[in-house]
Amino acid sequence: MNYSLDTTAPVTAALQAGQAFRPRAAACADDALARVLAGSRHLLFDGGMGTMLQAAGLAAGELPELLNLSDPDAITAIHAAYVAAGSEVVTTNTFGANALKLKGAASVEEIFSAGVRCARASGARYVAADIGPLGTLMRPMGTLSFDEAYRLFTQQVHAAVDAGADLFVIETMTDLAEIRAAVLAARENSELPIFATMTFEEDGRTFLGTSPEAAAITLDALGADVVGINCSLGPAELRPLARRMLAVTEKPVMVQANAGLPRTEGGRTVYDIDPEAYAAAVADMVDDGVAVIGGCCGTTPDYIGLLAGLIADRAPAPRAVERALTVTSAQSVVSLPRSSRRIAVIGERINPTGKKRLQQALRDGDVDYVVGQGISQQEQGADILDVNVGLPDIDEVEMLPRICEQLSASTLLPLQIDSTDPRAIEAAVRRYAGKPIINSVNGTRESLDVVLPIAAHYGANIIGLTLDEAGIPATAEQRAAIAERIVDEAARYGIGRERILIDCLVMTASTNQAQALEILRAVTLVRERLGVACTLGVSNISFGLPAREVLNATFLSAAFGAGLDAPIMNPGSERYMDAVRAFRVLNAEDEGSTAYIDHFAGWTDPYKAGASPAGSAAAPRPAVDTESGDAIRRLILTGRKGEMAATTEKLLETTDALELINRRFIPALDEVGVLFEQGTYFLPQLMASAEAARVGFDTIRAHMGSGAIADKGAICLATVKGDIHDIGKNIVKMLLDNYGFTVFDLGRDVDPNEIVKTVKERRIRLVGLSALMTTTVKNMEETIRLLRAEVPDIKVLVGGAVLTPEYAARIGADYYAKDAAETARIAEEVLGGRRS
Repeated sequence: MNYSLDTTAPVTAALQAGQAFRPRAAACADDALARVLAGSRHLLFDGGMGTMLQAAGLAAGELPELLNLSDPDAITAIHAAYVAAGSEVVTTNTFGANALKLKGAASVEEIFSAGVRCARASGARYVAADIGPLGTLMRPMGTLSFDEAYRLFTQQVHAAVDAGADLFVIETMTDLAEIRAAVLAARENSELPIFATMTFEEDGRTFLGTSPEAAAITLDALGADVVGINCSLGPAELRPLARRMLAVTEKPVMVQANAGLPRTEGGRTVYDIDPEAYAAAVADMVDDGVAVIGGCCGTTPDYIGLLAGLIADRAPAPRAVERALTVTSAQSVVSLPRSSRRIAVIGERINPTGKKRLQQALRDGDVDYVVGQGISQQEQGADILDVNVGLPDIDEVEMLPRICEQLSASTLLPLQIDSTDPRAIEAAVRRYAGKPIINSVNGTRESLDVVLPIAAHYGANIIGLTLDEAGIPATAEQRAAIAERIVDEAARYGIGRERILIDCLVMTASTNQAQALEILRAVTLVRERLGVACTLGVSNISFGLPAREVLNATFLSAAFGAGLDAPIMNPGSERYMDAVRAFRVLNAEDEGSTAYIDHFAGWTDPYKAGASPAGSAAAPRPAVDTESGDAIRRLILTGRKGEMAATTEKLLETTDALELINRRFIPALDEVGVLFEQGTYFLPQLMASAEAARVGFDTIRAHMGSGAIADKGAICLATVKGDIHDIGKNIVKMLLDNYGFTVFDLGRDVDPNEIVKTVKERRIRLVGLSALMTTTVKNMEETIRLLRAEVPDIKVLVGGAVLTPEYAARIGADYYAKDAAETARIAEEVLGGRRS
């Protein structure tokens, strides 16, 4: 299939051009590699390239990929040392060989051609084309779009294929959206096997908050042939994370750990785990079922030689993976196991049908209002968000991906992509950082032929509607027959039953009263005969009748008894959610009835209290109560910047600016910091909250003048000499800006004298230094030494993946910050909010 016909929706375009969809099968170099992908054979990769280059005297700051051209013999010698130690796969020296990082120093094609040539000359059985992160943040946190990332990765893929690589290893990724773009680029522009790994912090999540389960499930569904973990931690620390991956994917799992934590001895970077201890820890992972092993930072041929003995003459350990329908966002997983009952509430509020305010927001491009609907439903107990933006005068192909992108930045919930336009569905699913549900396909030939290829290509789940060319059938048996046809057709595309939800289509009781029980019977038939999960749009049952919540809640409870797994409903209705909470006790999902007891402690029965039991349909949560100072807190906590300016202006009519800042803005930001520390919020939510606060601060400045907000003080940030990585530093800058500090960002690869000069000229009291490369940590130490000599009272804050608190203290830093939020707290402590 030609995926270049339309970059927005390539599968749909190819189908419309008359091309047949064909599931991708990796083209393996030989039968042994095919057996690795099948999970019946181990595979040994090489170890650290940077470690060996440093030992060979690579100058800090030099792009290591350029050595493929300037000193190919040295690169080949490193590869050959790993081959001699037992590596079957050597990884090309192309980790940073993308157009953004090379900046014209050489072409991507030149670097990959030379890199593959060096690797091939080593005599390795397989050459893996190495693709690392692009080095810049993707939207919505950064400015790089999915399409631009895809284009950059595609250039690398073509270069590697042309150079003759045997497989791809896409590694050290922290952003699920970025690795998604890379995997799709490899899948759509080559037939080579794809090994995809992410890197995790000590808290068990990537830098942007992705868990091992979310990573493995998403990458597996997307079509990576091997999934896994590399870098960041030692093998003992990575073992529990690998086990979590092993539990949710049948794909081979790969681990390339670091040799522990780095430190400097005699001007050289060394690691704290020796080859014997490393091999012993990796042996435990092999026993768990890890099939592909190797090394990352700090490992050498000595380490790899010991690993070879671990997998000699043995096959990967067998393992059982529980079958489940899984839906993921970048930060969370919703799982409906086939072996037990679980309930997932799908929030229905982001659908313009019958909602005039939402319709107007979509027409006005008011994304913040739409995101607010998602945030409200998350707070009310939804597990998944249905997203529908279908209006006659809305460009769904543009709007649906935009709304999904912003929802992903502001909520943790997985998304259900809802549209009747295949191009809009594909445009959103293609760019979604997770494994979504597509709503929907039906039993008509036209729908099956168009929607199932999209679900198959992107690994999405699918809702199947029990209607066909003859309409919605009257009997449960006829509905089940259509469901079976959908399930069978999906199987032809490689879509298993664990990826399917069947919707037996609720008809209103006011005009189809006899259908209510027939629908419930259809749910039971579908679950029993086909073994698939079921969903229903619950509220349709009461259309045209009074006291709709009473009827809806009763029908919902009956549907749970019939086998309903995922109701599409309004979580803002307490009556509906009470039914959900109660059933989660009855099906043993709420273990020990803990959640039920917590929610209903102190509950007052509305019937006994004299309140109207009938009630009315729950109204959508109001956007924000602009009369209350608590509105600021809510907007910051939910990261909603769209309403912040108007809310701030309203409150300034009755509240002093400084009081508003000190009693509303700052406490709310502090609360966000606590939620981040607790692991309730992740980096995207932290940044969204900070951005909302910035809009409020800007409004106060515009209203009261530039002096209304005291400058908290000036900070100088820089990535040290020789280090070209600055994503973490850029995130710190954004957060500090939004917290009201003046930030002088000197960029990356900054000479120590430039830092000293800026500190003196600007009379700066706090410097933040970043280093990601082990080879540049010594430059950080030299920078600190120069600052101490030239500006004795300066305070120095350091951060970066290769640093630890102990190491920071050893090189003379005053503070170590593990993340952007901690940097902001340290800045508050050091500068004390003083005016510069």
